[in-house]
Amino acid sequence: MQFGVFTVGDVTPDPTTGRTPTEAERIKAMVTIALKAEEVGLDVFATGEHHNPPFVPSSPTTMLGYIAARTERLILSTSTTLITTNDPVKIAEDYAMLQHLADGRVDLVLGRGNTGPVYPWFGFDIRDGISLAVEHYALLHRLWREDVVDWEGRHRTPLQGFTSTPRPLDAVPPFVWHGSIRSPEIAEQAAYYGDGFFANNIFWPKEHYQRLISLYRERFEHYGHGAAHQAFVGLGGQFFMRRNSQDAVREFRPYFDNAPVYGHGPSLEDFTAQTPLTVGSPREVVEKTLTFREHFGHYQRQLFLLDHAGLPLKTVLEQLDLLGEILPDLRRGFAEGRPADVPEAPTHASLLASATKETVR
Repeated sequence: MQFGVFTVGDVTPDPTTGRTPTEAERIKAMVTIALKAEEVGLDVFATGEHHNPPFVPSSPTTMLGYIAARTERLILSTSTTLITTNDPVKIAEDYAMLQHLADGRVDLVLGRGNTGPVYPWFGFDIRDGISLAVEHYALLHRLWREDVVDWEGRHRTPLQGFTSTPRPLDAVPPFVWHGSIRSPEIAEQAAYYGDGFFANNIFWPKEHYQRLISLYRERFEHYGHGAAHQAFVGLGGQFFMRRNSQDAVREFRPYFDNAPVYGHGPSLEDFTAQTPLTVGSPREVVEKTLTFREHFGHYQRQLFLLDHAGLPLKTVLEQLDLLGEILPDLRRGFAEGRPADVPEAPTHASLLASATKETVR
């Protein structure tokens, strides 16, 4: 079971002070968060990809490459790589390059993106979102596995005798998670290839994600990749912790009430009752997070969104310290009762070992 944090890289005013960080401050804060994640014992840091204000992470591989040079163990991932508006050739080459620089500590979450105006900026139509995701990934999948590719599709110019460079490290492509908050077609795509499925799991009630994850598991088994309970599932989550529950609620309320995504909507109490958000003590965070397994089955990756809604960096780092303290309890809790045939989260080492074993056969 992997634990980590993901960021969407929003530049949001602090509602308690009115101050908005600069883009430079926000970018460097994300790096600091990644370094802190490794320090407290987390396994994964993931950054989003956006090309519109108020977000700053327009070049995930630049940031992750910089973090790779300053870390030793942390898996570097994305919380969304836009498979729709990015050229799959560029994705193939950029992430293979990052994979070499990071000695294999790389995977990525592919997503369609939910910001409509971005599509025409890159020459596409959001109404083609599903078609783009399916076609672009089919090409990306081949580019990482075939040395020479001939290809023709609907959304980009044909390729003839094309080789993307560099080739994946050790001939093992980065592991791919397909991320979705609403699209069964993406769950189907993840299952078809035997890839992972990452359910955002931060906004809607559990029943919504249960349907998507159940579909993915059923289709994973249908395509012969293993039993449904052996499928690769990742989940998002959110919390705000203080030693005392009342202190957590009091401190986080102004951030929640003014957050760009859910501010001025449901009350904090209603939102925490209906979604995975936990605002309370460390023990409450552990208890609620462990219920995710009851709802979705045994899974492989849990990422938390912490640095949003204008929370200052100092507060986010305090949250990471608290997460580090409860990490042993989370690891212990998720290990209890885990069947031996449920696979661990894929890593470069495990994928290489599997590929070597297949070659020997």
